[in-house]
Amino acid sequence: MSFGRRQWLGWAALPVLGYAGMVAWLFSKQRELIYLPEGTRIDVAQTDFTLARGDVQLHGWVLHPHASRPVIYFGGNAEGIQNRREMLDRLLPDRPVYLVSYRGYGASGGQPSEAALLGDALALFDEVRSRHPDQPIAVIGSSLGTGVASYVASQRPVSQLVLIAPFDSLTAVAQVHYPVLPVRWIMRDRFDSIERLRGYEGEVMVIRAALDTIVPPANTNRLIAVLGKPPRVVDLPQAGHNTISGDPVFEQALADFLR
Repeated sequence: MSFGRRQWLGWAALPVLGYAGMVAWLFSKQRELIYLPEGTRIDVAQTDFTLARGDVQLHGWVLHPHASRPVIYFGGNAEGIQNRREMLDRLLPDRPVYLVSYRGYGASGGQPSEAALLGDALALFDEVRSRHPDQPIAVIGSSLGTGVASYVASQRPVSQLVLIAPFDSLTAVAQVHYPVLPVRWIMRDRFDSIERLRGYEGEVMVIRAALDTIVPPANTNRLIAVLGKPPRVVDLPQAGHNTISGDPVFEQALADFLR
């Protein structure tokens, strides 16, 4: 082989090596790219509820702790869930509402991963059930929290399930945003709601935003299609992913469903 031929092959290999390097970097850094807790951190003293998970302490809030028929809220990625307290207090004044930050978020310790978040979510549900025995428990999930809420609903008797901007799976959404990368092969935290809720017969309300560019409508629609019982679907034609809660229809739909 001539020197020129070898040199050409070397240059031709550079894009392949660069692509492989990018994939390797994404694989090693994926949890840092998925989970965005930095802007949510607060001091423990600002919370009023603690759940011990081994050597990790999870912190959050409980509204109306002595009321009946509790509600659990699982927030979105990068969401400071303390900001949901005023709305939920106003909409659900006669129900206990539990908001606990994911590990690594808010005042909670530990590092986030799918397995850890799902285990924490079941532990929270069980703690709420022990505090409110024989009472129905509703679950709300927003964005990333819909993946958590869907898992809980597949494992525990959830009376009502609210999914705000839900997706079929995190891998499917990531593949839409990064079509040239082998996302489905390298993602470890998959939040596969479409499989967990396939055939689900519980009471579900789905709130979707027509202008959502983070969770494409097609990914939400695929999740809706596999439910065993048709959900109540609330469409917000003027809302995007991050402006859902500002739509006046959103609060009314949430209050009506949970009342």
